[in-house]
Amino acid sequence: MEKIWQANYEKGVPYEIEYPEITFYEILEKNVREAPDAIAYSFFGNKITYSRTKEYVDQFASALYDLGVRKGTRVAIMLPNLPQYPIAHLAIIKLGAIIVPTNPLYVEREIEYQMRNSGAEYIIVLNLMFNRVKKVWKNTALKKVIVAEVKEYLPGILKLLYPIKEKKEGTFVKIEPQENVLFFRDLMKNKYSPAPKENVTLDDTAIFLYTGGTTGLSKGAVLTHRNIVVNAFQAKVWVTDIKEKEEKTISALPFFHSYGMTACMHLSMVSKSHAILIPRFDVKMILQAIQKYKATLFPGVPTMYVAINNYPDVKKYDIGSIRVCLSGGAALPVEVQREFERITGGRLVEAYGLSETSPATHITPVYGKRKEGSMGIPVPSTDAAIVNNETMEELPVGEVGELAVKGPQIMKEYWQMPEETAAALKNGWFLTGDMARMDEDGFFYIVDRKKDMIIASGFNIYPREVEEVLFQHPKIAEAAVAGVPDVYRGETVKAFVVLKKGETATIEEIIDFCKDKLAKFKVPKLVEFRDDLPKSLIGKVLRRVLIEEEKKKREGIR
Repeated sequence: MEKIWQANYEKGVPYEIEYPEITFYEILEKNVREAPDAIAYSFFGNKITYSRTKEYVDQFASALYDLGVRKGTRVAIMLPNLPQYPIAHLAIIKLGAIIVPTNPLYVEREIEYQMRNSGAEYIIVLNLMFNRVKKVWKNTALKKVIVAEVKEYLPGILKLLYPIKEKKEGTFVKIEPQENVLFFRDLMKNKYSPAPKENVTLDDTAIFLYTGGTTGLSKGAVLTHRNIVVNAFQAKVWVTDIKEKEEKTISALPFFHSYGMTACMHLSMVSKSHAILIPRFDVKMILQAIQKYKATLFPGVPTMYVAINNYPDVKKYDIGSIRVCLSGGAALPVEVQREFERITGGRLVEAYGLSETSPATHITPVYGKRKEGSMGIPVPSTDAAIVNNETMEELPVGEVGELAVKGPQIMKEYWQMPEETAAALKNGWFLTGDMARMDEDGFFYIVDRKKDMIIASGFNIYPREVEEVLFQHPKIAEAAVAGVPDVYRGETVKAFVVLKKGETATIEEIIDFCKDKLAKFKVPKLVEFRDDLPKSLIGKVLRRVLIEEEKKKREGIR
């Protein structure tokens, strides 16, 4: 049945997605046959072709096989965006093993939980993070730890200078030889018999992708090869003018996150394109990379675009090559979108997804109709509805309810969590936990997460609406809104504000600004000025951390 949003699909975007019945390792093989000399990755000037990438992947797959990795074995990757990440990712896929992406910022408790829950037996970790893994190793099923270093794939002079930089900055970590600790560089030099390519089907498990744990224990979303392949092709057809072998993608979104995995690593692979690896977000580094490589695509999160908009020297860089940017991970404030498009001349459109959906389910048309504040419309082969989450009854156009989605990119289950799986997956639909509405044209709008909703004096207040207003203030660079305890109202609205460099403002000024644009009960009663906001590695503002900090402050006052 045709859906109302399909009338807003751009020319060339199919209603149903077509994709090859092959894994990403087989897509790599295909790319080598068709474009062996095309650049797959660059890392601070070191350009790696698709044919060289396959050589690296095959070598590492053989090393893993020799160590005992087989189909179904869980292998964790705890790395920033270094060349070792896609090499390991594709090698694990070749063997039919299961990837367990692990956040490099995790502390020991979080690492131990994820290793124990996933049953990971091997981990590839950056040397800087090795000691954290070492402290919990004996409490997990880990058999081998493979240590990688930043310098391994740096070009020429940078490889020689990097150890000096480490010592100067105090980041040098020397790891003594010890049992069951191996080094990536050694595995890539040793001689092995070629590892067999396993018979992996698209319905086999590819990844345990752990959620952020914002509402309790982190859950492992079980994604199949079909889930991740489909989503890459859904993204590819959405960018209607994508050019195979020509796109250059700024890859600053971490690959361990579903968004970075699909929008940077996988989308580049299915378009035979060039991923520019950025191991951490640094505004100057990003601007230099855009200018040097003439980057065309820049998937990111709103905080990245905010940082570029507010960078004092942004006009010194030629960043006009940027054509398309997909923004996800958090709501994109309208003012941020307008300013970034003015600076670059490119298109910045909002997208939506979750770890459980590989991740993309909705994207705003890149060149077609778009509506401010909307996250867009469902991508091909995807259905969406606003429902009463208890009865699963679909709600009328314009009403707020829980967003439910259905499609081939939806996870199989939560690993070893049958109750949570049953609560989230109902009759083929995945309940996202986000409150949303759909308009008469099929455009969807996230109102806020169910868990983030503020209830003050019986009124429902959604932080995103208040944040949108705050971003309109000319002195505000960043803002976050959360509900904090209030004896009289139950909860009250508090704004956490970061001012633009050199600006000053008063609490009264911020509150008065909001009074003209919000109903009285939505206006922040409290304002806190901060130098920065707590963020995840992907750049998503962590409201829960703000709430926890507020709670500790109040307990201290008592």
